[in-house]
Amino acid sequence: MNKKFFLFFSFIIILSAQNNISQYFKNINGCFVLYDFNNDEYIRYNKERCEQRFLPASTSKIMNSIIFLEENIIPDENFMVKWDSVDRGWDKWNMDHNLRTAIKYSAVWFYQELARRMEREVYQNYLDKFDYGNKTIGDRIDNFWLDWSLQISANEQIEFLKKFVKNELPVSQRSIDITKEILIAEQTDNYVLRAKTGLGDKRDGLYTGWYVGYAEANNNVYVFAMNMEAEDYEKIKTQVRIDLTKNILTELGVLK
Repeated sequence: MNKKFFLFFSFIIILSAQNNISQYFKNINGCFVLYDFNNDEYIRYNKERCEQRFLPASTSKIMNSIIFLEENIIPDENFMVKWDSVDRGWDKWNMDHNLRTAIKYSAVWFYQELARRMEREVYQNYLDKFDYGNKTIGDRIDNFWLDWSLQISANEQIEFLKKFVKNELPVSQRSIDITKEILIAEQTDNYVLRAKTGLGDKRDGLYTGWYVGYAEANNNVYVFAMNMEAEDYEKIKTQVRIDLTKNILTELGVLK
């Protein structure tokens, strides 16, 4: 009886949380998943979309950072790669980068350069071992996370991040620790937020955007993935995605 009551009570809490999340997706086609480590519970909004695969875009920088470190494509997070002098329209991209700055400013060219230094079979082996989305590289080894060859769902993002948080990926602890450290997006007295944005170019008239990561708060760890689409860039730009996700995390009591 007590177990039944607990399950019913948990169901009511999750249902209430889902209803509360819906207010943040008014006029937005998107989805959200949260996994609560301590309670081993998932909260989902728009379950059907949570199962759909999309390009990972720059959220793949989490995976790629781990791989490039593990394969010693770069020795550490401070190793500089020289800018190729191609103007990409933003001063934060038009500069030399290391892993720390490249993930902060989402410098695509940096990750593409490192990807070209990978052997395809080795790269594929990591995608398989990580069970990362559809595990497809496609024709271009330096663009597969952007051209929709590689696709991943919000649910799959969560499962990958759970293994990342729990140090269960088949790589060295050093590669994991460095990647976790460079992922810190925000740190307060109450929480540490590690996360990465991602945005794909228009496809069929729509941009696809992500914000994924995890928060350490309340003596707990919460893994999250937010995905959305929009016709207008202004409605899906980086800060919009970050603010939307943080508002949901605040609503759920994760961020305070």
